[in-house]
Amino acid sequence: MGDGVPVAETSVLSGASVSQLHNWRRTGLLIPEVDAYSRPLLYSFRDILALRSVVKLRETKSLQKIRRAFANMPDQDLTEHPSAYSLIDTGPSILVVRSDGAAVDVLAHPGQSILATLADIMGAFESDRGPVVDLRHPRPSLEVREQRLGGWPTIEGTRVPFDVIANLTADGSVSAEEVSNFYPAVSPAAALDALDFARSLPSWSEAENAA
Repeated sequence: MGDGVPVAETSVLSGASVSQLHNWRRTGLLIPEVDAYSRPLLYSFRDILALRSVVKLRETKSLQKIRRAFANMPDQDLTEHPSAYSLIDTGPSILVVRSDGAAVDVLAHPGQSILATLADIMGAFESDRGPVVDLRHPRPSLEVREQRLGGWPTIEGTRVPFDVIANLTADGSVSAEEVSNFYPAVSPAAALDALDFARSLPSWSEAENAA
């Protein structure tokens, strides 16, 4: 859990489908930095942030243009992990935004500096597959912090993993109101959010349907 995020959770948190993750990994667009050959495959928080940038760009830009933008990055001395930057669609081009807020055009006019914001990458947005969750709060009572359990979603303000609470309440033997008997810091609303988020994961819904 602390070493990385599995594919199903990465898919929901990034907005990329499982097949897109496979394709982008196979073609080298974004290879997990934890270990591209581990089983189960794990993504880092930084990978998820970079994936969200790609998914958001796919609303208006072809994958070919996104690949070209990534290929141009080293020529502009943008050689850190992709999550060190955010990719912003300006209409005719793609900007790579550094952590200091400065942005470099990597598509239409490579090297041109512009100023842009990073907020829309972290927040909720719409993709061609539907809504993508807010990365900081995938549910109102859940939060994701890079330094907490490696970016694994937890109950807000705690280190309690969402899946621990979801597994506790999934079969109905423990109600949301009773969760605080086991985890005093977890409210009924947080317990319901944990279960709702879990049920949005492909692996979870497939397991429930098979049961």
